[in-house]
Order: sequence, then structure tokens, then C-alpha cells
Amino acid sequence: MSKKNKPDQFGFVFSTNPDFQFQQEPEEAAADLPHDKQPLKIWLDRKQRKGKEVTLITGFAGSDEALGELARALKTKCGVGGSVKDGEILLQGDHRDKVLAFLLDKGYSKAKKAGG
Repeated sequence: MSKKNKPDQFGFVFSTNPDFQFQQEPEEAAADLPHDKQPLKIWLDRKQRKGKEVTLITGFAGSDEALGELARALKTKCGVGGSVKDGEILLQGDHRDKVLAFLLDKGYSKAKKAGG
């Protein structure tokens, strides 16, 4: 579907009320939580990746810039490629132990492994 045919991001499409006025709520900026309050989960994931393993870090609450900086530091520490998608950090390969040790050293005390 092309961009011009998609409904707006707020899901409002049509109203039968002739007096209806659409009011957009202002977006609040994501506040960066302190490192010791971040409930990060470290997963090993293979779904929809043709059997290849990725380390998935979820639960980050903060700005996109801070998430990007954390992802960059993790990729450098593990020496792998990766990306940031939908508020999650993806690292190529199984690096759960390295990532957990790195996050605990950086002060993310609520970080833990999740899954099997």
C-alpha cells in the first residue's frame, strides 16, 4: 500500500459527526530511566531469520539516541554486526553472556537473560 493511501498514524479514518474536530494529543518525549531502573531482557532468537541466531535485547526505555549509543557499544564489545529495530537491539550471533556482563558493568542491574 502506498503512503498516500494509508490512514494516518493515529488510526482516525472517518467520523459521521458533522461537528467533529480532530485533536491530536502532543507526544511526550521518552524520558531516559536511570540505568539501574532499566528492566532489560536478553533473548536468543532464531525466528524468521532462516535459522541464524541473533541476540535480542528488549525492554529499553529511553530516547532513540540513547538506544543507538547502547547498541553501538554492544556491537563494539562483541565485535559483531547488528541493528536497532522497534526499540530492540539485534546482535548477530549468540552473545548473551558477553552482553549480560557488559550491561551489569555499565550499571544496568536489572538486566537478565530471558527465554530457554
